[in-house]
Amino acid sequence: MLNQTKRTELFRDYYAQWITVYKEGAIRKVTMAKYLMTQSWLEKLVPNLMIGDLTRITYQKLLNDYAAYHERQTTMDFHHQLKGAVLDAVDEGLIDRDPTRKAIIKGKTPREKKPKYLNQFELQTLLTNLNLQTEVNWDWFIMLVAKTGMRFSEALALTPKDFDFAHQTLSISKTWDYKGEGGFLPTKNQSSVRKIQVDWQTVIQFSELIKGLPEDKPIFIHGKVYNSTVNDVLTRHCKHSKLPIISVHGLRHTHASLLLFAGVSIASVARRLGHASMTTTQKTYLHIIQELENKDVDLVMRSLSGLS
Repeated sequence: MLNQTKRTELFRDYYAQWITVYKEGAIRKVTMAKYLMTQSWLEKLVPNLMIGDLTRITYQKLLNDYAAYHERQTTMDFHHQLKGAVLDAVDEGLIDRDPTRKAIIKGKTPREKKPKYLNQFELQTLLTNLNLQTEVNWDWFIMLVAKTGMRFSEALALTPKDFDFAHQTLSISKTWDYKGEGGFLPTKNQSSVRKIQVDWQTVIQFSELIKGLPEDKPIFIHGKVYNSTVNDVLTRHCKHSKLPIISVHGLRHTHASLLLFAGVSIASVARRLGHASMTTTQKTYLHIIQELENKDVDLVMRSLSGLS
């Protein structure tokens, strides 16, 4: 296997073998797809680079060539996906020194970012203009994601038995393989298995909506589903309501943002979103947390000034 590799073997071949040995079957399909994409870029950028010729200069040139096509964060991800294989090659004596040390991450100037979330007034406007019919449609899906902060794949996998109307909870225990052949898949991580508290109005609405539907069949799935289909529905509503255009994933950001502005703790928001740790929540919503901290400083100073 890998210990039979020679320094004259092509780096792209070594990386392909490394993925098979260490990643295949150990990571989710969507993550595996990212490693395979990295492999395809190696074949494009350094088709003839031998593993023994991987130095700091050749590695930096590889990153620079990749960065010419991608933004800095994407280049950082590419670097991280390569680094594990490169360090193993160093351990095996195929490379003399770690070529990834002090690597400089570059990238194209980021495109203008679309708004990621709506404020409370904008969300209320969106929900008011949804066409919530007596039968299941994508507007119901949009409403439920906005009120729960579920991931797209989690919401697709919902079945009637996931609702506990008596306790006003929704169980998240699986996802839907919408990028593949369909069918249920495990959640993104163990922390993603959770129960989400649902407001009473949503409970009443969904108890009527899903009455009579098969208990273990997905509520929203009828044939092949594409993320773009639901995003198109949401875009039409945003345009009609004269709101910033956001994606379905933006509804998840909207949900979390409103909770944070309402004073809900980061720990509670992390659990509700199914984040593996609070660090993920803090990184994702750093700008909101900093804004809240500024308000806290003002509150502290007003409180102290009142003591004199």
